[in-house]
Amino acid sequence: MVFTLTFALMLSDYMSRQVLAAIFPYLKSGWGLTDTQLGVLTSIVSLMVGVLAVPLSILGDRWGRARAIVAMALLWSVATIGSALAAGYGQMFAARAVMGIGEAAYTSVGLAVVVSVFPRSRRATLAATFMSGGSLGAVLGVALGGAMAAQFGWRWTFAAMGVLGLVLASLYAVLITDRSLRAHRVTEVGITPRLTTGQRRAGIGTLFAKPSMVVAYFASGMQLFVAASMVVWVPSYLNRAHGMAPRSAAGVAALLILVMSIGMMACGFIADRVSRRHPFRPWTTAAVYSALALVFLTAGFAMAPDTAQLLVLAAGFFFVGATNGPMGAVVAHLTHESIRATAFGFLTTSNNVLGLALGPIVTGMIADRMGLESALRIIPVFAVVPIVAFVAGRLLYPADLRSWAIEAAHDDATGRVETAAQATPVVPSGHQ
Repeated sequence: MVFTLTFALMLSDYMSRQVLAAIFPYLKSGWGLTDTQLGVLTSIVSLMVGVLAVPLSILGDRWGRARAIVAMALLWSVATIGSALAAGYGQMFAARAVMGIGEAAYTSVGLAVVVSVFPRSRRATLAATFMSGGSLGAVLGVALGGAMAAQFGWRWTFAAMGVLGLVLASLYAVLITDRSLRAHRVTEVGITPRLTTGQRRAGIGTLFAKPSMVVAYFASGMQLFVAASMVVWVPSYLNRAHGMAPRSAAGVAALLILVMSIGMMACGFIADRVSRRHPFRPWTTAAVYSALALVFLTAGFAMAPDTAQLLVLAAGFFFVGATNGPMGAVVAHLTHESIRATAFGFLTTSNNVLGLALGPIVTGMIADRMGLESALRIIPVFAVVPIVAFVAGRLLYPADLRSWAIEAAHDDATGRVETAAQATPVVPSGHQ
């Protein structure tokens, strides 16, 4: 139940966010917008998420994750309905900014909820599956958005997405509470350092104490620079390069994004399997996934726009988002549970600022100067940056894991001593 509803809200989050990509052609012709302006409408959501993810994740850790999730879902759903009422570019921009505020900490808090009720051995799979809700939501948003916009107009598309979010938020409020989450929390003794007596949560400074953690934040964000550019711009690419009508372009783009979602889940599962006895392999798998995405996307956009090209691009889409699971697992492994939502908040900030915000707008700027086809030939090359970072993280990770294990062993021993001391009766002097 916890995973199902948290995942469903992840779908709603990205359906509301990415439906915009399906109606780019309508806004471009109806409001006379440039590609840069269209990219800004997408990027403002991600920028707000990036700016506010950490403070709102801290609030979620302290106020209660279930309550925070409900509040966020209500806000982004109302803002999505506001997008349906926008009379021009300025109002649409404002509505999208408010939507970003609502979505800011959902990925981090939702992921913290999910990993808290499942064991360590399944974290890469669960992180990948939960994060794939973003691309699955994009699939549904783009596919349904294209179909509904053609049939009823783009405003009704936004309205429908907003109402769906309100319904799911109401169900979450009724069925999941912070008390029930605490009751089902998984505790793994000997793996995570204890909190000292009277300490309610670990310090924020621990989130940057391990060099490989910082590398994970950066590498994940830079990989999403490429992935987000693909998701946002592929409907317009199909419309312009393949000559598809907006509805058909949205449908084919949805299939490509679906392939991305399947890749995220499948590659997350593979990362868990190969890392069971080799804890350093999340980094290796991430580097391999990123390299394969670079090869297939570069080859695909160099080809003529035909069916063969779409098959090669589909292979690139399969791998381009596959690093989410391994990096989510790395962050979870090196973070105390009490501040895990905050850790995922920093990961979300990097993903959104470096990836989801920067990627689409840079692509739009290049497209205004060189054309969208040329822009999408250039963007996959940026994957070289995360590949180098994944290799660097692999080199740093062993020392960080050893340090983490030493802290856990020391704190377990300290905890046993404290427990024994508390259990031993104190005999007053003179009564021995």
